[in-house]
Amino acid sequence: MRVLLVEDEKALSSAVCQVLRREQFTVDPVYTGPDGYEYARSGIYDAIVLDVMLPGMDGFTVLRKLRAEGVKTPVCMLTARSGLEDRVRGLESGADYYLPKPFQTAELAACLRAITRRKEEAPVMELAFGDVWLNRQDARLIHRETGQEVKLGAKEYQLMELFLRNSGQTLPKDTIFDRVWGYESEADISVVEVYISFLRKKLAFVGSNVKIRAARGIGYSLEEGV
Repeated sequence: MRVLLVEDEKALSSAVCQVLRREQFTVDPVYTGPDGYEYARSGIYDAIVLDVMLPGMDGFTVLRKLRAEGVKTPVCMLTARSGLEDRVRGLESGADYYLPKPFQTAELAACLRAITRRKEEAPVMELAFGDVWLNRQDARLIHRETGQEVKLGAKEYQLMELFLRNSGQTLPKDTIFDRVWGYESEADISVVEVYISFLRKKLAFVGSNVKIRAARGIGYSLEEGV
């Protein structure tokens, strides 16, 4: 399960990351409201842990903007505010759970499992562009007309999902790296080019006319009939 943690207290963020990783979660930490908003929009996360008091944009605003754009990723809000008015405001903004600080890490892990189970019970949305679609249940890339398909590895899947959710947009190389490998990854940024090469080969294998176009010095975009 991949979790986005939006918490500006870096000591707390680090501690939560360590605990969740021991519980077999993959965690990407960011520290500001605008960064949390941009990362959450990618749609690659199974759940979001969102603090209320954030620099640049507060958690309530981040969540309202995400929900207004149709982002349905389950959200657990964290806050030092425990009053009823704030809890109601969080839930009305679209939160799935509201956890006041201080909290037990076991409760946070249980919260994430609970809200993602509810998500899994919902119908699975199809991610598609041009003549291909991504089967999110078993990570297969499938040609719409011929039915030709290919299995994607974990990072290939995350990368393809990111492109499909942002089709037609040019994504900077460092943005791709941060969203697929994460802030704290020890991998070299050149790994992006390697996995884009893998995806290009798999798109060609299924006979798709969808291409990953490189814009020199800018980034990459998913386009049809290039």
